[in-house]
Amino acid sequence: MRMRLLMAAILLPLPGAVQAAEGERVQIRGEIIDTWCYYSGVMGGPDAVTGTAHHTCALWCSAGGIPVGLLGEDGQVYMVLRIEGDDGSAGGDMQLRLASHEITADGLLYHRDGLNYLVVEKVVTDHGITKLNHEDYGPVPPFAIPEPKE
Repeated sequence: MRMRLLMAAILLPLPGAVQAAEGERVQIRGEIIDTWCYYSGVMGGPDAVTGTAHHTCALWCSAGGIPVGLLGEDGQVYMVLRIEGDDGSAGGDMQLRLASHEITADGLLYHRDGLNYLVVEKVVTDHGITKLNHEDYGPVPPFAIPEPKE
């Protein structure tokens, strides 16, 4: 009997216990960005870290583990926790494929400590790379394309 009471006491929810936050269902349109360069400013201002001018760096940063973000049309940055089931917020196949692309994302939005976090459950539309600000090279500079293995 004592064991049952002890187990019941352990399993009962505590008043004020931490509950998992519920996300708000949203659809947001914006560009998938490299959060390190965007926030740190190491590569220049906002125009220097979006579109084709920053595409190669965004790929390298994501592949290296830097989380991606979604720079919304509203000017807000949404830290992307996951896109369509990819395990991480950086380096996954989906994140690499979508680097610098403008997308419409459907998912769950969370707010914590002044930051926006987004779990993208579905990429509703992939608009491609819409900010062509690197006219000298096109969307991917030729020197960034790996040589085919023979």
